[in-house]
Amino acid sequence: MRKHTMGLLAMAAASTLALSACGGGEVGAPTGEDTAAGGGDTIRIGIKYDQPGLGLQDGDSFTGFDTDVARYVAGKLGYSEDQIQFVETISANRETALQNGDVDMIFATYSITDERKELISFAGPYFVAGQDLLVASDNTDITGPEDLEGKNLCSVTGSTSAENIKTEYAEGVQLVERGGYAECATALGSGAVDAVTTDDIILAGLAATEENAGKFKVVGAPFSEERYGVGLPKDSDQCEDVNAAITEMIEDGTWEQLVAENTEGADYTPNADLNPPTPDACA
Repeated sequence: MRKHTMGLLAMAAASTLALSACGGGEVGAPTGEDTAAGGGDTIRIGIKYDQPGLGLQDGDSFTGFDTDVARYVAGKLGYSEDQIQFVETISANRETALQNGDVDMIFATYSITDERKELISFAGPYFVAGQDLLVASDNTDITGPEDLEGKNLCSVTGSTSAENIKTEYAEGVQLVERGGYAECATALGSGAVDAVTTDDIILAGLAATEENAGKFKVVGAPFSEERYGVGLPKDSDQCEDVNAAITEMIEDGTWEQLVAENTEGADYTPNADLNPPTPDACA
């Protein structure tokens, strides 16, 4: 991780984190002429609404690393806070939302893959996550996926993360599915499961919530590589500008500050070999 002076951090805080909550909406709400894609005055940004530390809706407020990065990039593209409209964009709908013009861009733990690049374009990455484990803060037995033989492991229904561990690392792991990661955290807190698995920064955000503060820790041994990009419509002419904004965010210290603020209390450090990343060239 690059080092920056406190002065730079202070400047970043003044320029970026003065931004606060803004309006939200639902995919499928009226779009068109009043959106950035339509050449109007607002920009519709797809985010998750249920991921603490990344994209979380609390009433009219939206918090998390993804939303903070989105605000920074939108600001560099010329949009003020009141011109941003956040739209819930669940994983299954992301490509469709971009193709239909329901959103102008997406910041939602959106891993860059060759398969997705057939349908949409990506700027970034702006963060490189990795699959990891969340355990109780006093747990010293589980330091990696190989330690899960005979243990109970929680992940959300439909996720392939837990299956990957059973297939690749610990055949005897007992898989437990819950509807969301908050439910997995509850199971971890009660002792019903021994660990929770998904991307490390998602786990860190979960551990950093007020209700979980001090209870859990991220093991810190990521065993996959997930390059989070900014989803854009196919062949978007905004890719270069978004990449320039991401590069500036990293160089002025804002990236480092946003990671720290959104994972505070989780005892989490991003993979320093992969972060902060350098955006790919726009194809």
